[in-house]
Parts: sequence; C-alpha cells; structure tokens
Amino acid sequence: MRTASITRATKETQIRLAVDLDGTGKAKIATGVGFFDHMLDLLARHSRIDMEIEATGDLHIDFHHTVEDVGIALGQAVRQALGDMRGITRYASLHLPMDETLTRVALDISGRPFLVFRTEFPAAKIGEFDTELVREFFQGFAINAGLTLHVETLYGVNAHHIAESCFKGLARALRAAVAIDPAAAGEIPSTKGSLGG
Repeated sequence: MRTASITRATKETQIRLAVDLDGTGKAKIATGVGFFDHMLDLLARHSRIDMEIEATGDLHIDFHHTVEDVGIALGQAVRQALGDMRGITRYASLHLPMDETLTRVALDISGRPFLVFRTEFPAAKIGEFDTELVREFFQGFAINAGLTLHVETLYGVNAHHIAESCFKGLARALRAAVAIDPAAAGEIPSTKGSLGG
C-alpha cells in the first residue's frame, strides 16, 4: 500500500493529512481557504491520489502560512508514500489547456528537489486568495516531495484559469510519474540503483 499520513503542528498552522497514491481521486479537503480547497480538490481528482487534508491556521493574518505548510506536508506525505520508488515511471510532462490558457508541466521524481516556476498572473488576487501563493505551494510541495518540477504558463489572461492549469498540470504529471511501470516493476528507475541524491 503506497499510503502515508502526516501531522504537522507549528505556532502558525496545524495540519492533518493522508494520501493514497493508488486511489481514485477522492478528496476531503478543509483548509479554511475556499479557492485553495478548490485547487486541492482538482489536484486529487486529476492525479487520482486520494487526499484527506485538514488544516487550521492564522488566517486572521493572511493565507500564506496555511498554503505553504499544506504544500510542505503534502510533499512529505507523497515522498513517504513513494517509499524506495521501486517500479515508478518517474518522469512525466504535458501541456495542460484551460480555456485561453496553456501551461507546460514537467517533473522528475528524482529525490533532488528543484522548482522552476515561470508563471505570471494578471491579477494580484483571485477573490481573497493572493495569486503569489500558488508559487509558495508549488515550492513547498516540490522541495518536500523530492521533485524536480518545472511549471511554465505559455499564455493566458484569466488568473483563475492560470492557477487551475498549474494545479491540473501538476496533477496529471504526478498521475503519470507515480504510476508503476509494468515493464520495470520492482526496479529502481535510476542507473545509480537508488533515487534521492
């Protein structure tokens, strides 16, 4: 079973989170940030990774700590669920269209975390959600999941569509990369014989 549960508690946030990499995309999300919940629901649905995420945070200050810390905890859970990464497909890339927007996502479950995020938003907010927090989530997730992750929005004019294309693109790339490759089941997908450094 490729599952993991994470509890993260700081003075700023309290998070309980569980994932199943071999799920069906079921999501039970409650962070107190409506737009973020919507993005996480999309992430679960399109990756087919079951996710339960419950977060409380200092929303009276802003959404930053909650969004970043959920990214950190979700990354830790995915990395833990992957185990020694034996048999995974490892690489994935795609172009994700969302109406007028097109975003390219490429990732490598390398164990060597790195984020390239080339996405600009035409508005500072989507409702009450600061669009700069999209990058903060991706940063926390990529570093803690051990992903080399490239996200680039090639074009788009609607901030909601741009954010959605990034999350859906990540979801579909994750779905492909964490999948077990039947031709390489039981093998570590690296000439080094291990992933992670």
